[in-house]
Amino acid sequence: MNPGSSIYLIGLPGSGKSTVGRQLSRRIALPFFDSDHVIEQRLGCSIREFFEREGEARFRDLEASVLDELTQGPAAVVSTGGGSILRPENRQRLHSRGAVFYLKSTPEEVFRRLRYDRNRPLLQVEDPLQRIRDLFEVRDPLYRETAHFVIETGRPSVATLVNMIVMQVELGGARQPEPPCASAS
Repeated sequence: MNPGSSIYLIGLPGSGKSTVGRQLSRRIALPFFDSDHVIEQRLGCSIREFFEREGEARFRDLEASVLDELTQGPAAVVSTGGGSILRPENRQRLHSRGAVFYLKSTPEEVFRRLRYDRNRPLLQVEDPLQRIRDLFEVRDPLYRETAHFVIETGRPSVATLVNMIVMQVELGGARQPEPPCASAS
């Protein structure tokens, strides 16, 4: 990764992408965008309302368009929607246009964080924990395919997660190797 490149955060809904992204952007002085919030601003309504009215396919079309724009803009920290990796073009764009961090949470951790959240359209089902497990089974391989780095979100604090990302960014390309010294003979 080049210094000044964008950082993209991917993972299940509730894995901490927005919370970590906001703190990371402050830490490294890059603007922060939450792709879901950008979409809601454009729609003038919540994603949940749009989902119910227009369906998932129309939402994914809009999401792909917004991600394309965000990944072509100036360097930023971008938190993506949990399902953004479902489309191959999104995975390719994210992977090729910046450093992608998969914030990996277990389904049980996600359920614990989201069990009272009524604004997640995909979790408004009879058995949300099973739904999260199903999402994880389908999406985990896609997150891994897209990501340059996998960060386990289990017990670390948000500040620790931010430090882990900053360290990976610094190790992953901020320093170019010095050319070997020419020997004087």
